[in-house]
Amino acid sequence: MMILVYGGSGSGKSAFAEKKITELNESDVLLYYLATMQAYDAEDEERVKRHRKQRDGKGFTTIEQPKDIGSRALELKEEKSDVLLECMSNLVANEMFSEEIRDSSIYDKTVSEEKSFDKYDVVFNKIKDEIIKLKDSCNNLIIVSNNVFEDGSIYDDETMKYIKTLGAINVFLAEISDEVWEVVAGITVRIK
Repeated sequence: MMILVYGGSGSGKSAFAEKKITELNESDVLLYYLATMQAYDAEDEERVKRHRKQRDGKGFTTIEQPKDIGSRALELKEEKSDVLLECMSNLVANEMFSEEIRDSSIYDKTVSEEKSFDKYDVVFNKIKDEIIKLKDSCNNLIIVSNNVFEDGSIYDDETMKYIKTLGAINVFLAEISDEVWEVVAGITVRIK
């Protein structure tokens, strides 16, 4: 089973996702927390510590994986496992703004005379392929993602491309999920 849990910052989506995956988890199935946050400063480090403390005693084995989540799919497939991926918005940012993407000349090469590589399409396709691998490798997969689309602000071009890419990934996730939940102010609403 695959579930998407979606909501704004501080909405309670993480607590809901943790509760949901532990309810689905059977005693003989390993429980993994695939953490995508990449800490850049002391505030980020504190947030990571706070999240680890919230998971304490819930049976999770944490895997810190800020990028390349598909690389974990094979090892998870070899074990019977349930996975909570937190969170897609961090993963998209980590992939889009990584040095590999910024510095890679592959994204400047031409596919054909009419169309050239777009790094945002490359990131979308990479994450899409890796999610499919991850989904196929575990019993249950819950993915947490942020709603960053409703503030009405216009940002710089790079940020708008990030928002567009995250939106496209969220649409894809909703399409392939068995259930989709939105969390607003701690209230959960099943959408699918």
